[in-house]
Amino acid sequence: MGLFGKSSDKPPREMVNEWSTQLRKEMRGIDRQIRSIQREEEKVKRSLKDAAKKNEREVCVILAKELIRSRRAISKLHASKAQMNSVIMTMKNQLSLQKMSGALQRSTEVMKAMQSLVRVPEIQAAMRELSKEMMKAGIIEEMMDDTFEGMEDQDDLEEEADAEIDKILYEVTAGALGKAPGKVMDALPEKPGASSVATASGEDEEGVEGMQARLQALRS
Repeated sequence: MGLFGKSSDKPPREMVNEWSTQLRKEMRGIDRQIRSIQREEEKVKRSLKDAAKKNEREVCVILAKELIRSRRAISKLHASKAQMNSVIMTMKNQLSLQKMSGALQRSTEVMKAMQSLVRVPEIQAAMRELSKEMMKAGIIEEMMDDTFEGMEDQDDLEEEADAEIDKILYEVTAGALGKAPGKVMDALPEKPGASSVATASGEDEEGVEGMQARLQALRS
């Protein structure tokens, strides 16, 4: 049985149409993921601005790293959509060639795109099954088991460049943290009554942890 509950002995056009439909469905799912992450981003931005007003440097840096993570996640999702669209266009071209050859030909372009797509956690399962269907049809070569391992790149934000974090801080606070400080360790500008916010700091950090958990859930 194939991915769609039918026999794999189907005309090439029918197979391509089914694969294209599945890919478009996954693309719509990616759009929803992107919108969800963007909504969480707005919450993080508001919290970062509040923390900046209270001169809570460590909280600001944590939130800036969360924004970097979410923006990278969105960038990867957009790249995945582009790869899916490329697969659809390549398969349509394959159908034109199939009229002359009588069968779908193996495609290096589709192979490379699918190898990349099966590494994206948000669509991993669907892309793995779709790859198996394409292998059966002969449009891509068999992918080794280790191709499916290590799907998620682990961003080591502990070693994130100070400049990138500074850029986020400067951008979100509209320069309130200073003139794009060169080091994250630079002290934030003093605000009236800044020394009186120590008690509220713990509560704010709990809110930060909650946002981190929600962002992580969206990416998993």
